[in-house]
Amino acid sequence: MQTSTEIKEERNIKLIIEYDGTNYHGWQRQPNAISVQQTIEQVLNKITKQRICIIGAGRTDSGVHACGQVANFKTKCSIPIEKVPNALNSILPKDIIIKDAVLAAEEFHARYAAKGKKYSYIINHTKFPSAFRRNLEYHYPQKLDIEGINNAMQIFIGSHDFKGFMSTGGEIRETIRTIFNFDLKQEEERLIFEISGNGFLYNMVRIIIGTLIDVGRRKINISDIQEALIKGDRSKAGKTAPPQGLYLEEVYY
Repeated sequence: MQTSTEIKEERNIKLIIEYDGTNYHGWQRQPNAISVQQTIEQVLNKITKQRICIIGAGRTDSGVHACGQVANFKTKCSIPIEKVPNALNSILPKDIIIKDAVLAAEEFHARYAAKGKKYSYIINHTKFPSAFRRNLEYHYPQKLDIEGINNAMQIFIGSHDFKGFMSTGGEIRETIRTIFNFDLKQEEERLIFEISGNGFLYNMVRIIIGTLIDVGRRKINISDIQEALIKGDRSKAGKTAPPQGLYLEEVYY
C-alpha cells in the first residue's frame, strides 16, 4: 500500500550544498568517522523513510569547505521539491546547509555530468591569526612576493599533465587537466586565490597553492614549476597547503 510520503514515480533530485568541513572527515562516507555525505544521508533517510544514497560532484578532504557542492539522489518520497531544503535544514547540523533543490533529469549524475569546478583558497597574512576564522583560512604571516606569485600562476593555465601536483593515494590514471582561469585577489589582510578547470587531481589545488607560497618565499622559481609539469616530478613542487583555506565554490554542468 502506498504511504502518504511516497509516490509511484521515482524522482532525481539535485541539491546545492554549503558546509563548513571543520568537524567532518571529508565529503565521502567513512566506515569509522563522520562525513558530510553520511550526515545528509541520515537526515534524508529519516525524512523519506527510504534508504538514500547521495552522489556528490567531488570528494572534498577532511577540513575542506564548500559553498557550492552539488549532489543528487533518487527517491519516491512525495515531499514537494521546494520544501526539500527547509525539511533538511531543520534537522541537519548548522554547519551544513542545503541552499537549493531542483528536479533533475533521470540520467543526471552529479559527478559524471560535471564539466568543471571552481575552487578558492584563502590565506590570512597578518601578524596574528584570527580567533574566529582559524578554521576557515590558512594563516601565513611571512611576507610574500606577490608579483612573483602572479607570474607563476600563469604557468598553470591551459592543459598540462599535473602528475607532479598530485598526492599519492588517488585512483586516477589520466593526469592531464585543463585550468581555465587562475586569479588572485587581495582583500585587506587576505589573499584569495580562485582557480577553475575541467577537473582536479587528489590534493592538486592545495599542492599548487603550497607551491605558490614557496614561490612567494623565493624558495621555488618558475623553472622548478615547469620541470614539475614536464617531468611529473612531485619533489620540484611545494608542500601541500593546509585544508582549512580551501573551498569548493561551484560545479559546472
